[in-house]
Amino acid sequence: MTTTPDAKRRPHRAAAVACRIFGTVILLAVLAVCLPLSVPKLLGYQVYDVVSGSMDPAIPVHSVVLVQPAAPEELQPGEIVAYRSGSSVVIHRLVENHIVEGELVTKGDANAEPDPLKVGYADVLGTVTAHIPFIGIYAGALNTLPGKLYAFGFIVAAAMLYLLARELSE
Repeated sequence: MTTTPDAKRRPHRAAAVACRIFGTVILLAVLAVCLPLSVPKLLGYQVYDVVSGSMDPAIPVHSVVLVQPAAPEELQPGEIVAYRSGSSVVIHRLVENHIVEGELVTKGDANAEPDPLKVGYADVLGTVTAHIPFIGIYAGALNTLPGKLYAFGFIVAAAMLYLLARELSE
Protein backbone atom coordinates (compact mmCIF):
# COMPACT_ATOMS: atom_id res chain seq x y z
CA MET A 1 0.00 0.00 0.00
CA THR A 2 1.41 3.36 -0.97
CA THR A 3 0.55 6.63 0.69
CA THR A 4 0.14 9.88 -1.11
CA PRO A 5 2.07 12.99 -0.06
CA ASP A 6 -1.23 14.55 1.12
CA ALA A 7 -1.87 11.60 3.46
CA LYS A 8 1.58 12.09 5.03
CA ARG A 9 0.95 15.80 5.59
CA ARG A 10 -2.47 15.47 7.25
CA PRO A 11 -1.16 14.65 10.75
CA HIS A 12 1.28 17.56 10.46
CA ARG A 13 -1.51 19.92 9.42
CA ALA A 14 -3.66 18.81 12.35
CA ALA A 15 -0.74 19.36 14.72
CA ALA A 16 -0.12 22.79 13.19
CA VAL A 17 -3.76 23.78 13.71
CA ALA A 18 -3.62 22.52 17.31
CA CYS A 19 -0.45 24.56 17.95
CA ARG A 20 -2.06 27.70 16.53
CA ILE A 21 -5.20 27.23 18.61
CA PHE A 22 -3.27 26.54 21.80
CA GLY A 23 -0.95 29.50 21.16
CA THR A 24 -3.95 31.77 20.57
CA VAL A 25 -5.62 30.61 23.78
CA ILE A 26 -2.44 31.36 25.75
CA LEU A 27 -2.12 34.85 24.22
CA LEU A 28 -5.79 35.65 24.83
CA ALA A 29 -5.47 34.57 28.47
CA VAL A 30 -2.42 36.79 29.02
CA LEU A 31 -4.17 39.71 27.29
CA ALA A 32 -7.34 39.18 29.33
CA VAL A 33 -5.33 39.59 32.52
CA CYS A 34 -2.84 42.26 31.42
CA LEU A 35 -5.00 44.67 29.40
CA PRO A 36 -7.36 45.70 32.22
CA LEU A 37 -4.28 46.50 34.28
CA SER A 38 -2.20 48.22 31.58
CA VAL A 39 -4.59 50.26 29.42
CA PRO A 40 -5.94 52.39 32.31
CA LYS A 41 -2.37 53.31 33.26
CA LEU A 42 -1.74 54.50 29.70
CA LEU A 43 -4.87 56.67 30.02
CA GLY A 44 -3.61 58.36 33.21
CA TYR A 45 -5.36 56.26 35.85
CA GLN A 46 -3.75 54.63 38.83
CA VAL A 47 -4.69 50.98 39.37
CA TYR A 48 -4.98 49.35 42.80
CA ASP A 49 -6.24 45.97 43.95
CA VAL A 50 -8.72 45.77 46.85
CA VAL A 51 -7.57 43.47 49.66
CA SER A 52 -10.18 44.13 52.37
CA GLY A 53 -13.96 44.03 52.56
CA SER A 54 -14.43 47.52 53.97
CA MET A 55 -16.18 48.69 50.77
CA ASP A 56 -18.44 45.64 50.32
CA PRO A 57 -20.82 45.39 48.56
CA ALA A 58 -20.01 48.42 46.36
CA ILE A 59 -16.45 47.22 45.70
CA PRO A 60 -15.82 43.55 46.54
CA VAL A 61 -12.51 42.10 47.72
CA HIS A 62 -10.14 41.20 44.85
CA SER A 63 -11.50 43.96 42.63
CA VAL A 64 -9.22 46.36 40.80
CA VAL A 65 -10.09 50.04 41.13
CA LEU A 66 -9.23 52.77 38.65
CA VAL A 67 -8.29 56.01 40.37
CA GLN A 68 -8.31 59.34 38.59
CA PRO A 69 -6.34 62.20 40.15
CA ALA A 70 -8.59 64.87 41.65
CA ALA A 71 -8.19 68.10 43.58
CA PRO A 72 -9.09 67.29 47.22
CA GLU A 73 -10.93 70.57 47.76
CA GLU A 74 -13.33 69.67 44.92
CA LEU A 75 -14.30 66.24 46.28
CA GLN A 76 -17.95 65.81 47.25
CA PRO A 77 -19.48 63.61 49.98
CA GLY A 78 -20.55 60.26 48.53
CA GLU A 79 -17.58 59.96 46.17
CA ILE A 80 -15.22 57.04 46.65
CA VAL A 81 -11.70 58.28 47.22
CA ALA A 82 -8.25 56.70 47.33
CA TYR A 83 -5.66 57.94 49.79
CA ARG A 84 -2.35 56.93 51.34
CA SER A 85 -2.33 55.70 54.90
CA GLY A 86 1.24 54.85 55.83
CA SER A 87 2.48 52.40 53.20
CA SER A 88 -1.05 51.35 52.16
CA VAL A 89 -3.63 52.79 49.81
CA VAL A 90 -7.14 52.96 51.28
CA ILE A 91 -10.33 53.09 49.21
CA HIS A 92 -13.23 54.58 51.23
CA ARG A 93 -16.28 56.77 50.69
CA LEU A 94 -16.04 60.48 51.47
CA VAL A 95 -18.37 61.51 54.29
CA GLU A 96 -17.25 65.11 54.86
CA ASN A 97 -14.78 67.47 53.22
CA HIS A 98 -13.38 70.01 55.67
CA ILE A 99 -11.92 72.46 53.18
CA VAL A 100 -10.72 75.00 55.78
CA GLU A 101 -8.80 72.33 57.70
CA GLY A 102 -7.66 70.58 54.51
CA GLU A 103 -8.85 67.16 55.57
CA LEU A 104 -11.45 64.53 54.74
CA VAL A 105 -13.67 62.31 56.87
CA THR A 106 -14.03 58.89 55.22
CA LYS A 107 -15.84 55.64 55.93
CA GLY A 108 -15.83 52.17 54.47
CA ASP A 109 -19.33 51.16 53.33
CA ALA A 110 -19.13 47.97 55.42
CA ASN A 111 -17.95 49.83 58.53
CA ALA A 112 -20.41 51.07 61.16
CA GLU A 113 -18.52 54.26 62.00
CA PRO A 114 -16.41 56.78 60.07
CA ASP A 115 -12.68 56.23 60.05
CA PRO A 116 -11.09 57.43 63.32
CA LEU A 117 -8.33 59.38 61.58
CA LYS A 118 -9.00 62.23 59.19
CA VAL A 119 -7.25 62.21 55.81
CA GLY A 120 -5.01 65.16 54.99
CA TYR A 121 -5.24 66.64 51.52
CA ALA A 122 -1.59 65.72 50.89
CA ASP A 123 -2.49 62.01 51.18
CA VAL A 124 -5.36 62.07 48.66
CA LEU A 125 -4.62 60.19 45.43
CA GLY A 126 -7.94 60.81 43.66
CA THR A 127 -11.41 59.41 43.07
CA VAL A 128 -12.39 55.89 42.12
CA THR A 129 -14.01 56.07 38.69
CA ALA A 130 -14.51 52.34 38.08
CA HIS A 131 -13.79 48.91 39.46
CA ILE A 132 -13.31 45.51 37.85
CA PRO A 133 -14.35 42.63 40.12
CA PHE A 134 -12.08 39.62 40.76
CA ILE A 135 -9.14 40.69 38.59
CA GLY A 136 -7.30 41.93 41.69
CA ILE A 137 -6.24 38.35 42.36
CA TYR A 138 -4.15 38.47 39.18
CA ALA A 139 -3.07 42.08 39.66
CA GLY A 140 -1.34 41.23 42.90
CA ALA A 141 0.45 38.31 41.29
CA LEU A 142 1.51 40.28 38.19
CA ASN A 143 3.03 43.03 40.31
CA THR A 144 5.67 40.61 41.57
CA LEU A 145 8.82 39.57 39.73
CA PRO A 146 7.71 35.91 39.45
CA GLY A 147 4.33 37.04 38.09
CA LYS A 148 5.98 39.17 35.42
CA LEU A 149 8.30 36.30 34.52
CA TYR A 150 5.35 33.92 34.20
CA ALA A 151 3.49 36.33 31.92
CA PHE A 152 6.61 36.74 29.77
CA GLY A 153 7.10 32.96 29.73
CA PHE A 154 3.53 32.39 28.52
CA ILE A 155 4.04 34.91 25.72
CA VAL A 156 7.27 33.17 24.68
CA ALA A 157 5.51 29.78 24.79
CA ALA A 158 2.74 31.09 22.53
CA ALA A 159 5.31 32.47 20.08
CA MET A 160 7.10 29.13 20.03
CA LEU A 161 3.81 27.35 19.32
CA TYR A 162 3.23 29.66 16.36
CA LEU A 163 6.74 28.94 15.04
CA LEU A 164 6.16 25.21 15.45
CA ALA A 165 2.84 25.50 13.61
CA ARG A 166 4.60 27.26 10.73
CA GLU A 167 7.24 24.53 10.53
CA LEU A 168 4.58 21.80 10.59
CA SER A 169 2.61 23.53 7.83
CA GLU A 170 5.54 23.59 5.40
